[in-house]
Amino acid sequence: MNASLLAVVLSLLSAVGYAAAAVAQERLAARSPGTGLLRLLRGGAWWGSVLLNASGALLHVVALRYGPLTVVQPLGALTLVAAVPLGAKLAGRRVSATEWRGTALTLTGLAALLVAATGPAPDDVLSVREALLVSAATAVFIGALCHPGVRPGLRHATASGVASGVASALTQTVTVAATDGSASPFGLQVAGVAVLVAALATGGLLLSQTAYRDGLGAPLALVTLANPVAAAAIGLTLLGERFRGGAAGVVLAVGGAGLAAWGVIQLSRAEARRTAAAAPAGLPGLPTPRQVPETGHRTGAPDTPVSAPSQ
Repeated sequence: MNASLLAVVLSLLSAVGYAAAAVAQERLAARSPGTGLLRLLRGGAWWGSVLLNASGALLHVVALRYGPLTVVQPLGALTLVAAVPLGAKLAGRRVSATEWRGTALTLTGLAALLVAATGPAPDDVLSVREALLVSAATAVFIGALCHPGVRPGLRHATASGVASGVASALTQTVTVAATDGSASPFGLQVAGVAVLVAALATGGLLLSQTAYRDGLGAPLALVTLANPVAAAAIGLTLLGERFRGGAAGVVLAVGGAGLAAWGVIQLSRAEARRTAAAAPAGLPGLPTPRQVPETGHRTGAPDTPVSAPSQ
């Protein structure tokens, strides 16, 4: 089995682990939408989702050793594809036609992207200076996304995807530098960058947990899209990765990415429609009728005592 094929297989298994973790996190958030972080940390269910995430991350780390970022990261979109039927099964419902269509579009786009991006095993790594600069820029970007405002779930999902994508890029530096003998496992390039990876990965996990309070589809779609975009940007600009076939390869990669993105949008729309259909009936925005105390007063009457009849 060549390196690229091994990276693809490991990435597929990693996507299944991440999908199971995402479904578990979403179900936990739905059961207790107001749960604080400390209460989550005391719950066994949340730690179960952490273990699922860890299994997906371990497989992802090994995949990054054998495949370039432009191959491994787009396969993360399969997390959403796997999460859809898994979530449907746990919820006791059937997968809709829109969800199947979104799945097919995503898989087709990924296939085109893989044809253009498949390349040799990675051999370039980020320097300590580059890793620090990338981490600092990521922290600033995440801070801007996490300010108070409207639609926090979608902003937190985008921040989670960026954090995870950058963590993957830094992880590749750690795995390659530690296994090819170019750096000491206890040196700054390995140990120092590993600390940055841990910080970004933990931040991405916590941000995704808060994002899933708004449901699974749209937040997971944004996590899925932001992750490979952030990682591929680092791979193409700092690690010398390239698409095969020159200009034609770039066109194929862009077309595949667009098709996969459209499939992800279809999946998120199906999730949004299902969430809206499951919401309680009623007109949003109307005030709840005021309960009138049984004091004998007419509605809208001044609060004056009722005079007793004269004797």
